[in-house]
Amino acid sequence: MLDVALLPGEYAVCRLTAGSAIRPDLWGDLGDGEVVSVSWSADGVSVICPASRAPAEAETDWRCLRVVGPLGKPVTGTLAALVAPLAEARVNVVAFSTYDTDHVLVPAVRLDEATATLRRAGHRLLD
Repeated sequence: MLDVALLPGEYAVCRLTAGSAIRPDLWGDLGDGEVVSVSWSADGVSVICPASRAPAEAETDWRCLRVVGPLGKPVTGTLAALVAPLAEARVNVVAFSTYDTDHVLVPAVRLDEATATLRRAGHRLLD
């Protein structure tokens, strides 16, 4: 069983062209519980952030679930324990991790179904 928290507000997913500059306001002064993830590759830059900070071209209809952490030492199967039941329920996910914990984005329109699925899988959703 995992403790999972729903982060406030909607989140955005965005793909920028390779070599794009990242605006400093994207991560500056993060609010309580907010998270920003930026990944660079030769193909482009991927950004996950609160919708209020997102570039104009972002998809902003996601909600973010976070495993309550820090998890400490690497834990095998944490992300799979979240993603597997959601995949079985056919709920799309975007998963990402920080050093301390794992996060899963689910479509905002499927949030109730996603949280019910995780509860049925034995996870505890915290307010």
